[in-house]
Amino acid sequence: MKKLIVFAALAMATVTAQAQQVKYTINGVSSDNGGKVYLIDKLSGATIDSTVVKGGKFLMKGTATKDALLNIRPTNIDWQTMMFNDGTPVTVNINDSTTKGSPLNERLARYDVQISGPYSRLAHEIMAMPEVEQKAKQNEWGPKLNKIAMKMAEDLNKLFADETNTIIPAAFFDTYCDVYGPEAALKCLDGSPAFASHPIVKSQVDALKAQAAREAKKAAYIGKQFTDLEEADVDGNIHKLSEYVGRGKWVLVDFWASWCGPCRAEMPNVVEAYEKYHAKGFDIVGLSFDNKKEPWVKAIADLKMPWVHLSDLKGWRTVASGIYEVNSIPDNLLIDPQGKIVARGLRAQGLHQKLKEIFGE
Repeated sequence: MKKLIVFAALAMATVTAQAQQVKYTINGVSSDNGGKVYLIDKLSGATIDSTVVKGGKFLMKGTATKDALLNIRPTNIDWQTMMFNDGTPVTVNINDSTTKGSPLNERLARYDVQISGPYSRLAHEIMAMPEVEQKAKQNEWGPKLNKIAMKMAEDLNKLFADETNTIIPAAFFDTYCDVYGPEAALKCLDGSPAFASHPIVKSQVDALKAQAAREAKKAAYIGKQFTDLEEADVDGNIHKLSEYVGRGKWVLVDFWASWCGPCRAEMPNVVEAYEKYHAKGFDIVGLSFDNKKEPWVKAIADLKMPWVHLSDLKGWRTVASGIYEVNSIPDNLLIDPQGKIVARGLRAQGLHQKLKEIFGE
């Protein structure tokens, strides 16, 4: 009984420590007079404070969980500033994305500008264009976006290597997962670095494990021969997948849809991979989850996807979904020249790294 009492006391002490509250003081500078600024707890998504910019300045004071990752989010400005609630007052300049405070938060702000800034600026520039101009300049901004993504990947790797003794990587754990995939993100926790115990990381790890359970069925296809199916091309002609797969080429079977935002965002990366490796024996077959022909065909033209496209136009009820357990898109299968599935869900730099292993530079 005594051991149980001691254990209960220790458990309560742990909960109390985890919920320790510390004061925050945020002095802000912003040109958006009259605009609102919100303070968001990234873990819960809850707004814990807000204020209005007056005379080019704003102030927020209160208490929040110690070392909580907080986002300072202006209403009318795209950029938001991250900070850890370490008890040291911070001064945030919304106009130039700089932060003054503890060394931890100053480094966090610099990393954020370095890693996220270029992508954010280009995305804002693209979204500000009329749709006609976006399409006209697609060949121009597509490679720029890929170059930025590769630099982001390099910077993330360096950050996670240099900051193992701090909680800074916790702020970028979700980004690392997006760029390198869940398996690589979880591997970053080997050796129990300081950021591994941060609540934001623990929450994301729980989500990744739940996702991993769902993906286990998908992964079971790796190492097996592909299963054939039939769908129509854009002209209505029926084709078997076996017309293109298992015939001496490496083939990416790409599950996507014209209405899928992440699919469209990923497509310039897929196009770049196709252009780089097609002459070396790499091909793609797109299997669409569209349910209307016109937007499907239009997206193929708009995104300049020069490979074979098939669809039965049944949306999520498409035959491909049932055969290959596709419950989210984008998704894909990489199939070897003999028809064996060797990888799944290759995105961003993960796709390029795998193709580089196969074909070289």
